[in-house]
Amino acid sequence: MTDGSADVSRRGFLTAAAGTGVVAASGTAAAQQNETAGGNQTANGNATAGGNATTGGNATAGGNETAGGNETDGGGAGGGGTPDFGGWLDDAPNFDGVVDRRGQDEVTVAVGGEANNNLSFEPAAVHVDNGATVVWEWTGEGGSHNVVHQDGNFESELTGEAGFTYERTFEEDGIYNYYCNPHRASGMLGSVVVGTDYPSVDTGGGSGGGPQELPGAALTLSVATTLVMVATLGLAYVFLKYGGAAADEH
Repeated sequence: MTDGSADVSRRGFLTAAAGTGVVAASGTAAAQQNETAGGNQTANGNATAGGNATTGGNATAGGNETAGGNETDGGGAGGGGTPDFGGWLDDAPNFDGVVDRRGQDEVTVAVGGEANNNLSFEPAAVHVDNGATVVWEWTGEGGSHNVVHQDGNFESELTGEAGFTYERTFEEDGIYNYYCNPHRASGMLGSVVVGTDYPSVDTGGGSGGGPQELPGAALTLSVATTLVMVATLGLAYVFLKYGGAAADEH
């Protein structure tokens, strides 16, 4: 082999090696693009956590109170759907679904209802519009009761007087769980669902802004391509280093 033919062979080998590396890199990029195309999801699961309560403190004779407090419980994803009570009503014997009272400015909940030996709120769960007023009205049955918010943001007087009322205007979307303090262990539990922005079992979590994992197929191809490129460069090095000497011997 002459020096001229050796140089041509070297150039041809390097050109082929470079071409192989470019093709392999292009294949990797294409595979990654095909794996991720159409698979990028953005979720509108912007959660807002509330818990800020502001009570107007306007009390009227008879124990009725109107609270203009802004408050959210849980702060889950919005958009409506089946409310997620987090198991709060699992021990309420009379809970058999959420009663829809949207479209009404004022909704009444009986305190000391017929279910569970008069140790119940009826309905146990009610869905109202933002800005609606819920009025709890005592039946006089089952002893003394009160209405206490799960996190202590509102609380009525403890009484067994028939006809006694306590009211609250809900001005912030969310789920408001409450109970009767003397009969909580007996399952006297209730909940008010307000508006559309509340924790829901139908709403999946957002994808967030965190790093995304490389799809399996693209990852495998990337590793294989890297090995091919390393092997090609290694062969090129060996050819350049020892190819000339072999040509001179011949």
